[in-house]
Amino acid sequence: MKIIVDDLKGPEIAQLLTEHLDDMRVTSPPESKHALDIASLQDKRITFWTLWDNNKLAGCIALKELDHNHAEIKSMRTSKEFARQAVATRLLQHLIQESKQRGYQQLSLETGSMDYFKAARSLYLKHGFETCSPFADYAEDPNSVFMTKSLMK
Repeated sequence: MKIIVDDLKGPEIAQLLTEHLDDMRVTSPPESKHALDIASLQDKRITFWTLWDNNKLAGCIALKELDHNHAEIKSMRTSKEFARQAVATRLLQHLIQESKQRGYQQLSLETGSMDYFKAARSLYLKHGFETCSPFADYAEDPNSVFMTKSLMK
């Protein structure tokens, strides 16, 4: 498997992100949906990676720079075909390492508070993230869990 910076132009990524957005519409009320579409992911402050197994898309993750010291995880998704094969772990480890190399001191994220997001929250906790207050432009929301990790160690 290999991780690459992706230009978001391939049909595979369009399909995976459509599935992601569809799931977010079903699991999160509109005012609590923070998933980004392809156009939003093309923001110059965002780097988007995909993980491939030969020619099959296994998953994706994005990093959004909030400022010179702080970045946010966006759009982590594993393809259904690659569920429970450590794709999310590989992508998260890659993103954490990349964040450290870029000199960020803090890495944060927003995820859902519903049972659907329990596995994601567990993954983040396992990798040293802790719950925190809303950051950036987020506000308190009973449907959201905010997490952060210090990268200064």
